[in-house]
Amino acid sequence: MTKVVIIGSNHAGIAATNTILGNYQDHEVTVIERNDYISYLGCGTALWVGGLLPGPDHLFYSSGETLAEAGANFLTETEVNAIDFEGKVVKATGKDGSAIEQPYDKLILATGSRPIAPPIPGIELDNVHYVKTFYDGGDIHEALKSDDVKSVAVIGAGYIGVELAEAVQRRGKKTYMFEASDAVLPGYYDKWFTDDMEKTMRDNGVDIRLDEKITEIKGDGKVQALVTTKGNYDVDLVIMSVGFTANSQLGEGALKLAPCGAYDVNLNQETSMPDVYAVGDCATVYSNALQDRAYIALATNAVRSGIVGAHNACGTGLQSAGVQGSNGISIYGYNMVSTGLTFKKAQEAGFDAAKTDFEDLQKPAFMTEDNHNVKIRIVYDKTTRRVLGAQLASFNDISMGIHMFSLAVAKEVTIDDLKLLDIFFLPHFNQPYNYITMAALSAE
Repeated sequence: MTKVVIIGSNHAGIAATNTILGNYQDHEVTVIERNDYISYLGCGTALWVGGLLPGPDHLFYSSGETLAEAGANFLTETEVNAIDFEGKVVKATGKDGSAIEQPYDKLILATGSRPIAPPIPGIELDNVHYVKTFYDGGDIHEALKSDDVKSVAVIGAGYIGVELAEAVQRRGKKTYMFEASDAVLPGYYDKWFTDDMEKTMRDNGVDIRLDEKITEIKGDGKVQALVTTKGNYDVDLVIMSVGFTANSQLGEGALKLAPCGAYDVNLNQETSMPDVYAVGDCATVYSNALQDRAYIALATNAVRSGIVGAHNACGTGLQSAGVQGSNGISIYGYNMVSTGLTFKKAQEAGFDAAKTDFEDLQKPAFMTEDNHNVKIRIVYDKTTRRVLGAQLASFNDISMGIHMFSLAVAKEVTIDDLKLLDIFFLPHFNQPYNYITMAALSAE
């Protein structure tokens, strides 16, 4: 019987485990997990912290007991210390302190990512929190209950930072959000969109500080103040959300790493060593927009890579279809979605990039109920005409539209293909000259 060992039971690890259990009964599966829980939906942390959920119970969709009942040998609270790749043995320490040596025929690394801890003086003080695990979310949730915590600084304006800033403000705290670049969500949207998000957040009480770096956290054992390149701020709690990096330490020196530090894998999720696969946030992905490898840490990518890696580990050749990095966010009811490359990112990647923008009401003007403006930007290559990405934003729910653009990027659809695309019309949903058509027709 083939022995498959999976290190990590995050989204990718669980997807791999379920794929093997459901399709390959002739394989023995051992899952090793360092935590005492699995399947935490980190995307719900801000909802929980912000008081929009009654508790965290519904943020778990599986358990070690469930996987064990399905046939997996599940080891929780077990820390992997080293891997003998030549001898095919995983060396770990059990929760009782016992030494474990787990042999394998196939190994799937699903070790995920870890928060970046910038080298800031004072970062070790009490009430400096990171946002990754279930316990991280719980610590922040409990800390915000204290009347002594009146002012909170969120460091970093990526997705997690923006969501946590909204959550903290909803808890009635003075909320600062600091970002070293000149915009919120700079990795996913161009400024035409981020300017609106910044306005929405400021209108709801979040104090956004852009182009401002943290130089020191001050306090006597506990956070009391923040020093930046532009001033000093009295704060009682700091939330670090400056990004993530791949958890690839177990393979350092043995497996090839990409420049980003993640395991370099092919479309079968194979690493540089036979019989070793890497899935989820610890591995690279293939970007259809860039037509090259990239590092895009999203739960959706993790699940798909887990499925692909598991099938290949069990002998079924299956290649990844690549990814577009499709994503979305909703803050104070303002919805933004994107896929592929922004205009700025396309230019930085060396494309002869162009953009076409359009803004109009979602529905005809005579439809006065729940009818808001929609912004759309389509990014494309002027030479090949290939669609490279798209962004949409509105107080209406326009999220489903981004899936079409995701497929367009994946299938190398051109901007000209979209100009007379058959898109239906009904006043309840859209306009006869809808924003997708009008944006495409406006392209040079």
